[in-house]
Amino acid sequence: MTTLITHIQQLVAVRDSYHLLRGNEMQSLPLLEDAFLLVEDGIIAQYGKMYELELKVPVLPAHIIDATGQFVLPTWCDSHTHLVFAQSREGEFIDKIKGLSYADIAARGGGILNSAEKLAAATEEELFESGMVRLQEMMRLGTGAVEIKSGYGLSLEGELKMLRVIKKIKAAAPIPVKASFLGAHTYPAAYKESHAAYISLLVDELLPVIAKEQLADYIDVFCESGFFSPAEMETICLAAGQYGLLPKLHVNQLNSIGGLQKAIQLNALSVDHLETMTPVDIQDLAASNTIGTLLPTAAFFLRMNYQPARQMIDAGAAIALATDYNPGSSPSGNMNFVLSLSCIQLKMLPEEAINAATINAAYAMELQDELGSISIGKKANLIFTKPMPSLAYLPYAFGANLIDKVMINGIILA
Repeated sequence: MTTLITHIQQLVAVRDSYHLLRGNEMQSLPLLEDAFLLVEDGIIAQYGKMYELELKVPVLPAHIIDATGQFVLPTWCDSHTHLVFAQSREGEFIDKIKGLSYADIAARGGGILNSAEKLAAATEEELFESGMVRLQEMMRLGTGAVEIKSGYGLSLEGELKMLRVIKKIKAAAPIPVKASFLGAHTYPAAYKESHAAYISLLVDELLPVIAKEQLADYIDVFCESGFFSPAEMETICLAAGQYGLLPKLHVNQLNSIGGLQKAIQLNALSVDHLETMTPVDIQDLAASNTIGTLLPTAAFFLRMNYQPARQMIDAGAAIALATDYNPGSSPSGNMNFVLSLSCIQLKMLPEEAINAATINAAYAMELQDELGSISIGKKANLIFTKPMPSLAYLPYAFGANLIDKVMINGIILA
């Protein structure tokens, strides 16, 4: 089907060519006012200003959408989620309000181990159905690509169950889905005193099956004090690299223990969280080819210090944004709230936040040639806003739903 969108107030993130943005480049957000956009078979075929329409589209299609007063943007790319899980954890939410620490909750069987227990009891079909419901909710909020991690299985059977569910979601979803193997999320209770045995399980037993069934695109490790050390992370990543899995790694959430530097040595596609960054960490990230993915809703929900985005961008780092959607520390897949928090708490400019949530986030999933900008040949995955006074109003009005409709592969979501 061919669709023409006309009289767009502002067509945002228009890029004839594109690359990963860093430093001052992140403030650049090209746009066209009073614009049109032509979609053919789900792909962006042409765009321009309305006065160019007759020249660029001499024969008008039957299907025309009038976008008068609306802003049109590329959909968000959410490059860090854990959206496949069995149950929510609002009981722990109440415990935290009452003053219990993460350690207290974990000692009572909460945290990641709680999610692992619930996942073990769920069927693949139940996990698939609930995962698809969450994905559809995210799409209606403007997300047009998503990465999903395992990590709530914490056993051979559980991790394979999660990854097979993610593979089913990938096949069923109308948007690109990437899968990350995060068996190294925490140590199961049975392996608390036997780290080498659990790493052997991941490396020697799980990875060969994952490779054979093509269940993952990336390898992830939670590198943190009390979890996996930089050396353990390296062991796991090098083994995964033998099967072609690139690292996308949890580092510097609670402590700076050298995980970021090790991730850069491992040529990680991204390092995610980064709430705790020393000046050396910031400079090392800026000097690398690794993308720093910030998850402000996790810091918000956990009442942690926010990521020093301003310092990272000013140093020249490439920054992306994601939701960290999960039941324990960021129970929301709303990228619009991520955008607002990034401006309000991380002191990012609206243009920087939009670039971080679109083109840079697409790079963080290797989807830059499909999504992340208004470019000819990319998927027509688009956000149509409600009438707004300016683009900055989108993150400014953080409590309002400013999305009028979302187009995926050239089709408006019902």
